[in-house]
Amino acid sequence: MAKPPLMPYGYVALEGLIGAGKTTLAKRLAQEWNAEVVLEEFADNPFLPRFYLEPARYAFSLELSFLAQRYHQLKRVGERSLFQPITVADYSIGKSQVFASVTLPTDELALFRDLYTIMYAGLPRPDLLVYLHTPMATVQQRIRTRGRSYEQHIATEYLADLQQSYLDHLRKLQQVRVLVVDIDGHDLLNEQDAYARLLSLVTQERGIGHHVERL
Repeated sequence: MAKPPLMPYGYVALEGLIGAGKTTLAKRLAQEWNAEVVLEEFADNPFLPRFYLEPARYAFSLELSFLAQRYHQLKRVGERSLFQPITVADYSIGKSQVFASVTLPTDELALFRDLYTIMYAGLPRPDLLVYLHTPMATVQQRIRTRGRSYEQHIATEYLADLQQSYLDHLRKLQQVRVLVVDIDGHDLLNEQDAYARLLSLVTQERGIGHHVERL
C-alpha cells in the first residue's frame, strides 16, 4: 500500500455546512497519519432539536452550550503527545462565531462575542483550516439522506446565510492559512480519485492567506 503524502501541518481543522463530510474526512485523515482526531460532540446537545423547531427561543442557549463544549475540547489540542504529533478536527475555533452571527440578534451577539474573546484567547489556532464548499442542492440532499428528524426542519435560507457567513469569516481571517476546496459533484467517501486529489491539496505547503482550489 502506498504511503500517504507527508503532512506538513501539526493541526488541521475542517469546516463546511451540514453533510459536507467533515467528520468522515477527519477520521480518514487521522488514520492516514496516526493522528489524534477531535470530533464535535453535538448528538447529545438538548438544545439542538429545539433550536431547529424554535430558532428565536433557543438560539442563545444553543450557541452558549456549543461555545463551552468546543472550548473544553479545543483547549486539549495543544497537549499533543510525542506519539500523535498531528491533530485533525472536524470543526474550527471560529465555528461558534460563524453560527452566532447568523442565529443571534445584535445585543445577544455582542455579549456572545465578548465571551468568545475571553474564552478562546489562549486556544491554539489550526495550522491549516480547510473549508469544504458544497452547493446548496447537495447540502439539502445529504440532509435528507442522513435522515436525522430534527435536521429535516432546517430552512434553506438559514443554510444559505450560514454558507455566506462562513465565506465572509474565512476571507477576514488574518495570520491564518485557509484552504477553500470546491467539492461540488464529488463524494469523498466513495470516490478514491477525489479523495486522493483532496489529500494532495491538504498536504501542499502553503503560505499564510486565503487559497481556493477545486477537485
